[in-house]
Amino acid sequence: MCGIVGLFLKDRSLEPKLGEMLTDMLIVMSDRGPDSAGIAIYGTDVDDNSKLTAQSENPETDFPNLDKDLGKEIGCKVSTRIIDTHVVIEMPTDKLEAAREALTIIRPDMRIMSAGDVIEIYKEVGLPKDVAARFHLEKMKGSHGIGHTRMATESRVTTLGAHPFSTGIDQCLVHNGSLSNHNSLRRTLQRDGVVIETENDTEVGAAYLTWKMKQGSSLGEALESSIDDLDGFFTFVVGTKDGFGVVRDQIACKPAVMAETDQYVAFGSEYRALVNLPGIEGAKVWEPEPATVYFWEH
Repeated sequence: MCGIVGLFLKDRSLEPKLGEMLTDMLIVMSDRGPDSAGIAIYGTDVDDNSKLTAQSENPETDFPNLDKDLGKEIGCKVSTRIIDTHVVIEMPTDKLEAAREALTIIRPDMRIMSAGDVIEIYKEVGLPKDVAARFHLEKMKGSHGIGHTRMATESRVTTLGAHPFSTGIDQCLVHNGSLSNHNSLRRTLQRDGVVIETENDTEVGAAYLTWKMKQGSSLGEALESSIDDLDGFFTFVVGTKDGFGVVRDQIACKPAVMAETDQYVAFGSEYRALVNLPGIEGAKVWEPEPATVYFWEH
């Protein structure tokens, strides 16, 4: 089943409340998927610096001295911000890939959740309200974000199996539905050098979009291609550094509703996820059409 929420802010005065609004929307969707939850926040762009968000099953051993050890390994200053089982690691942008590679050596058990200039992804096993409380999601600021509460169907209940999935710089995806050709597509992508870490079909969908964009497609073009290349039932909500997109398959049997005002664009698997948003009573509300790409960009 699963529940998806997304919020793209047009009004910058709402940015301090992004985490609060997204958290409320996600908790409302809890009964659509109670086993794990996650949220991607697109926050402040720090000049000349980029971020890795990483997770550890053993933060008490992996996180101490991480800034010093990683800085020594890649030859620059590194800062860390620890939030429960996750840590946000900041370094010069030109050291981002070196830092990713170095982590596999100095902290091999840590898992990269996201990489980019602005994106941070937090996800764990548990009810949305509990996951949100662990990471203080309601206090996070940003321009847009997406969230997901999961009911595992095709894979085990694990942190890595939770959404969102990030397979490219400042890119992420959440998904409601089931892809029927994800195994064959996974093999195709892997033959082309794409790294896919989990059994989850959603990661294949995310990797497919990243793969198409590396071939020169825009996000909109990649989403258009997904309608023909991906089989099954799916609703995708996608985040990029500057944008927010939605697409459904040609049958569109999975529930989805959108709302737009002068202040924001919002997505929810059900309308009840949107009812507490400011000005919702005056919003344009509609169900996204099948096989149609919707995209907003700052």
